[in-house]
Amino acid sequence: MIPPSLLHDTQRSFSRRWFMKDCGLSLGSVALTSLLGGHSARASVTDNPQTPKAPHFPAKAKNVIFLFMGGAPSHIDLFDQKPELIKMDGKNPPAELLKGYRSAFIRPENKLLGGKFPFKQYGKCGMEMAELLPHIGSCADDISLIRSMHTDAFNHAPAQILMSTGSQQFGRPSLGSWVSYGLGSENQNLPAFVVMSSGLKGPSGGNNNWASGFLPSVHDGVTFNSIGEPVLYLSNPKGITRQQQRQTIDAVNFLNHQRFESIGDPEINTRIAAFEMAFRMQDVAPEVTDISLEPEHVRKMYGAEPGKRSFANNCLLARRLVERGVRFVELFHESWDQHGNLVGDLKKNCRDVDQACAALITDLKQRGLLDETLIIWGGEFGRTPMVQGGADGRDHHPNAFTMWLAGGGVKGGFELGKTDELGFNAVEDRVHVHDLNATILHLLGFDHTQLTYRAQGRDFRLTDVHGHVVKKILA
Repeated sequence: MIPPSLLHDTQRSFSRRWFMKDCGLSLGSVALTSLLGGHSARASVTDNPQTPKAPHFPAKAKNVIFLFMGGAPSHIDLFDQKPELIKMDGKNPPAELLKGYRSAFIRPENKLLGGKFPFKQYGKCGMEMAELLPHIGSCADDISLIRSMHTDAFNHAPAQILMSTGSQQFGRPSLGSWVSYGLGSENQNLPAFVVMSSGLKGPSGGNNNWASGFLPSVHDGVTFNSIGEPVLYLSNPKGITRQQQRQTIDAVNFLNHQRFESIGDPEINTRIAAFEMAFRMQDVAPEVTDISLEPEHVRKMYGAEPGKRSFANNCLLARRLVERGVRFVELFHESWDQHGNLVGDLKKNCRDVDQACAALITDLKQRGLLDETLIIWGGEFGRTPMVQGGADGRDHHPNAFTMWLAGGGVKGGFELGKTDELGFNAVEDRVHVHDLNATILHLLGFDHTQLTYRAQGRDFRLTDVHGHVVKKILA
C-alpha cells in the first residue's frame, strides 16, 4: 500500500520499477481507487488534448472524408480525355517531351498509349469523365474537378507520405493529425481521426500516412475495422470485468498524473486521454461500426454488406462517424497501380468504388451534412501517357494527375486546370500537393502558415514553406 505522505508529494517521480518493486499491484489499485474516491483521478486532469478548439476564422467545413486511391488512378483513362493521344497511339513521344524527364520504369523507346475508355458528359455542368464512373458522374454538379495536380515524387511510398504529411521524409504529422491538433474532437467517446483500409493491400507508405509525428500521439489516426472487432484489442480479456478495468485505469492514470506534475511532459496527458478514450470506446464503437443497424435501402445505395470487408462498407462507416462528430476519416483503397492489365483492373477498381463514392455524396446531402463535410478523392500521382507492360499498362507520373473534391465549401460542377494535349504536364492553373493541403486547411478555418507546432528547435507546419490556397474552387 502506498503511504499517504507519498500520495501528496507531487515532486516524487513514480517509476514503473518502483511501482512493481514496492507495491502489490492489485492491492495498490484498490487502495488508490479508495483514496481517490472512485473516478476523481480523471477529474484532476484538466489539460485534455482533444478539447474542442476554434479555428483561426469561420470555417466552411467541420469534417473531412479523404478517399485515398492508393497506387495512383490513371487520369488519362478516367478524367482527362486526350483525343490527340488517341491519334498518336503506338507512336514515339516527341523527343522534347522527355528531355530531362525522370521516371520509375519508362524508357525512351516506350510508345504512346491512347485512353482505353469512352468518355461522356455528366450533370448540368457537362463535366467529362469516363463511362466507367457513371455514379460519380451523376454527382458532377456537386464536384470540383482538378485536372492540373502535380507532385514531387514518382514512387509510391514517398509520394503517399508527401500527400499525407507535406514531406517525403518519415516522421512528419499527417493531415488528419494536424486537423485533430487544430480543432480537437467534437465527440469525446471517439477518436478525432479514424482510418480504414480496403483493396488488395494497405498503402505503400504504411501508417506514416496517418501518424502524428512530433505532435502528441493522441492525434494519431486510429485504425477501425469494417468487420469483426471494431478496434484491435478493444475488448477486455476473459475474466476482467468492467469494474476491474475502471479501477486499474484510475490507478494508472493517478500515477501518470503525478508524473505529469513532476516533469510536465505533455505526452503523459496524451497517455491519460488515450486510456480514457479506449474505455469509453468499448461502449460506443461496436454500435457505431455496426452497419446492419442502417436501413436496408441505405445499405443498398452504398452496395454495403454487413460482415464483408469492402470499400462500400467503409464509406457507410465514414458517414456514420462524421455524423457523430469525428473530424477526419481517411479511407485507403490500394488497388490502382496498373503497370499491366490496365483495362481489366480499372474496370474492377471502378466497380469497387464508383457506387459507394456517389452514395456517400448523396447520403450526406440528404442529411444536410454535405455543406459541412469536405470529401476528397484521389491518389498520390498520375500515370504516363506512354505504355508499359506490353500494350496494357502505364508507369508512375508526377507531372499531372486529377483529383476531385465535393461539399465543405467548394464549388459544384466546376473544372479547374488543364494538361497538355498528351496529358503529360499540367499547364494551366497548376495545383501542387502543398496547395491542396493549404486549401483543405483554409476550408476548415485555418491559415496554413499559422497552424504550427514547435519541434526540434523550430516551428513546423503541414505545408512547410510552400502552399497557396486554390481560391478558384472555393464556393
